[in-house]
Amino acid sequence: MIVINARFLTQELRGVQRFAEQTCLALKQQRDDVVFVAPHGIKMHDSARALDVQCIGRNSGHLWEQLDLPLYLKRQGSPLLISLCSTAPLFYGNQIATHHDVTYVRHPESYTRMFRLLYRTMTPIMLSRIKALLTVSNFSKGEISQFYNYPEKKIFVVPNAVSGAFQPGPPLKNEPEYLLAVSSPSAHKNFSRMIQAFLMLRDHDDLELHIVGGASDVFADDNLQRLASRDRRIRFLGRLNDDELIAQYQGATAFVFPSLYEGFGIPPLEAQACGCPVLAANAASIPEVLQASALYFDPMDVTHMASAMERILTDLPLRQSLRRRGLNNVARFSWDESARRVSQRIDALLNQPRDRRASTGNDALRRESSSKL
Repeated sequence: MIVINARFLTQELRGVQRFAEQTCLALKQQRDDVVFVAPHGIKMHDSARALDVQCIGRNSGHLWEQLDLPLYLKRQGSPLLISLCSTAPLFYGNQIATHHDVTYVRHPESYTRMFRLLYRTMTPIMLSRIKALLTVSNFSKGEISQFYNYPEKKIFVVPNAVSGAFQPGPPLKNEPEYLLAVSSPSAHKNFSRMIQAFLMLRDHDDLELHIVGGASDVFADDNLQRLASRDRRIRFLGRLNDDELIAQYQGATAFVFPSLYEGFGIPPLEAQACGCPVLAANAASIPEVLQASALYFDPMDVTHMASAMERILTDLPLRQSLRRRGLNNVARFSWDESARRVSQRIDALLNQPRDRRASTGNDALRRESSSKL
C-alpha cells in the first residue's frame, strides 16, 4: 500500500493544490496500490469522490498533517507516503515530499511573518528526513538545492500541466477588447507595475485590463486597489470557476504574466491552451516553461512592459504566431506524464529495500547451504 497525503482537498484551489489534484487523478488511473487520505472538511468534492478518499483523524490543517497522519501511518505499518504540496509530516522518514519553490525566501514581502517563519522552520526538518524530493522545474531544483544545501541528486522534476478542459473557443460576446492577468495579487506577482504599464498605453481608450484571482491572508499588496481606482477600465474579477476562467482566456487579446518569481507558473500554459497569446516576464522559471512561445519583457521596467503590451495589441501576425507557438508549447506537458514520473520514483524507492532484503536472504541461504556441505 502507498499512501497519498490528500490534505490539499481541504484547501482553496491554487497552483500548488492544482498540481496535487491533477497528479493524483492521473496517478489513480495508473496504479492500483495507492490510498488517498485527508482530514475531514473536504472542499474539492468531485476530486475526493474520484480518488475515493478516506477521511481520517480529528484535527485539520498542520495539526492533522503532523499528528493524525503519522499516527495513521504507524498503524498501517509505516508505508511509503507521498506528499504533493509544499508541506509534509516533518518526522516521517518513509516519504517522498514536494516543495514547489522558495518564493518565501526570495520575496519575503509577499508573505506574512508567520508564514515565512513556518516554512523556514519546517522545510529543513522535512528535508533532513525524507527519501526524495519532488519539485516542478529545473529552476526550482537549483534554488532549493542552493538555499537548503540539499543534494540535487535527491530532487526530481515533475512539471505542471494543463487539463483538457482548457481549449481554444469562441470569444466572449459583447465584451470589449481586454488584456488578462491571472494570479493571487501577492507582491512578487508584480501587478502594480503591470497596472502602471497598462495606464501608460495611448490610443486604446476602450481597452480593459481583467485581473482574475483572490487574495489570501498570507499575501499582501495594498498598492493594487489604489492604482486600480485611477481607471475604470481595470476590472478585478475575483476568483472564477474553471468554466468562467476558460471563457476569460478565450476572449482575451493577450495574457500578461509579469511575475518576478515563479517555481513554474500554470496560468500562462492555461492561456496558451485556450489559444491566447502570452507576454511574460523574462524571470525565474518562466523562460524554462514557455521557451520561445511568449513575448518577453523585463518585469522591473514598466516602460518595457508597456511597449510589449503595445506591440502585441497592434501586431496581428505576432499574435497569430504566438498562438501557434503557445499550443505547441502546451503539448510538451501532460498530467499523465507527470504522474508517471511520480510513479517511477515510487517504484525506484520500493525496489531498493526489496532488493536489499532479497540480497540478504540469498546470502543467508548460501551460508546455510555451505554449512551443510
